[in-house]
Amino acid sequence: MDFSQETFLNHLAQTTDSPSLITVSHAEGIYIYDTDNKRYTDLISGIGVSNIGHRHPYVIQAIKDQLDRYLHVMVYGEYVQASSNALAKKLISLLPPNLNCCYLVNSGTEANEGALKLAKRFTGRTEIVSFRKSYHGSTQGSLSVSGNEIKKQAFRPLLPDINFINFNVIDDLQFITERSACVIVETIQGDAGVRIPSRDYMKALRKKCNETGALLILDEIQCGMGRTGTLFAFEQFGITPDILTVAKAFGGGLPIGAFVSDKKIMACLTHDPMLGHITTFGGNPVCCASALATLEVIQNEGLLETVEEKGRLFESLLKHPKIKEVRRIGLMFAIDFESAALVSKIVLKAKEFGIICYWFLSHPYSFRIAPPLTITKKQIEESCETILRAIDNV
Repeated sequence: MDFSQETFLNHLAQTTDSPSLITVSHAEGIYIYDTDNKRYTDLISGIGVSNIGHRHPYVIQAIKDQLDRYLHVMVYGEYVQASSNALAKKLISLLPPNLNCCYLVNSGTEANEGALKLAKRFTGRTEIVSFRKSYHGSTQGSLSVSGNEIKKQAFRPLLPDINFINFNVIDDLQFITERSACVIVETIQGDAGVRIPSRDYMKALRKKCNETGALLILDEIQCGMGRTGTLFAFEQFGITPDILTVAKAFGGGLPIGAFVSDKKIMACLTHDPMLGHITTFGGNPVCCASALATLEVIQNEGLLETVEEKGRLFESLLKHPKIKEVRRIGLMFAIDFESAALVSKIVLKAKEFGIICYWFLSHPYSFRIAPPLTITKKQIEESCETILRAIDNV
């Protein structure tokens, strides 16, 4: 095996000039181990992916069972496959009646790309309303509706006819009109530093979309799959989207995403033009098996029932004079400090002490905590003790 940092740095494209450079040997539960057998507690779940921990045995078995049958056999949408059928049936059973048809893709940004195309095709409109400080992905369509101007500037021109408004500001809903094909919004703004809207705001947003005919797309790629204490965060606000996007933790560690809507809406992608949306690897049978097993683990192991208690325990233990603010919903945290430089030092010191936390792209003066939902009370106590030690040491 080639664990060379030289190979990594010279032959794999880099996203920054300062990668974390943990040389991973194996992972299990909430822990990642390097090639020196140093153990790291993964408090960010691989950035929102490993909600049920690394290598959950039930998921591993489901993957192995599918491997014994077949891998890829055809592009999405042509062959009847038990793996994707079972996943679709399970996912739809957990959603409101209008979210009864899913399109399986490979990632979160692809789910959002598909959702945007669906909204424009169904409504015949062109304007898209999004939110300042939002994050929806890095492909050009998703980047176009993301609110971080610094990240976007080098790649313009992007999609036209995007209108940005302020999150959780009811007065700004006036800018949603009969021109708007859709409104795309994270139910909980993740990359902006865990920004939680009011229930009244979300109700008003739903009402405005109903009045104007704009489709409401809820992006639950980070906040879904139990992260907030319900399987989907929108359940806590008394609303239902017209289109839902999921990914990250959906696959249990394998790459898969989906956009979900009503069959009547989704049907418009089948004609004028035919193949209005298409993907080669979407609905990959191994990824579908992993995703189905992940949903079953969340449901069968009662993980949702413990999220809020664990979140409160984290919050009660993370008390320090240098912490300016803690924003939390379920097990999704942003912890604010006075500067981005201080956050960077804390993250690096925590890594040295065997704790993986991280910062936010659009909110660098806070760091994120989003551990596997399987984390235990003892592991929370140990993790918080180490984080406070890291803060003291910088």
